Amino acid sequence: MIHSLADVQSSDIGEGTYIWQFCVILKNAKIGKNCNINCQVFIENDVLIGDNVTIKPGVQVWDGITLEDSVFIGPNVTFTNDLFPRSKNTGYEMKKTLVQKGASIGANATILGGVTIGQNALIGAGSVVTKDVPANEIWVGNPAKFLKNTK
Repeated sequence: MIHSLADVQSSDIGEGTYIWQFCVILKNAKIGKNCNINCQVFIENDVLIGDNVTIKPGVQVWDGITLEDSVFIGPNVTFTNDLFPRSKNTGYEMKKTLVQKGASIGANATILGGVTIGQNALIGAGSVVTKDVPANEIWVGNPAKFLKNTK
């Protein structure tokens, strides 16, 4: 289901995926099946989103970001893909970010480009992730630090 007020240019969207109003999805983005892309989400071209992913409102998924199956992205999560952003930057170096299967990112967290968030990891609301997060761990704070294991 694609809401009539969404601007969806990609044709690579899996069955059963819902895309709500005021979303913009560029033509080369790949989105799996049974996803829920809430209102006011922007998804750039070089993006891969797996199956059963939820993206809450106010999220921008920039080039170089991969969200594997069953990932949860809370409202207003901020991803980056350039560690030294400048207007009209000709020396731009895109940093790829990987959020592995089953990971969850809480509301208003910031994920710096170039990190990997491991399987089933949980990032607390408002945290700033500056380095890789291992699988099955909960990280919180600014900068985000290990809190405890999820198992």
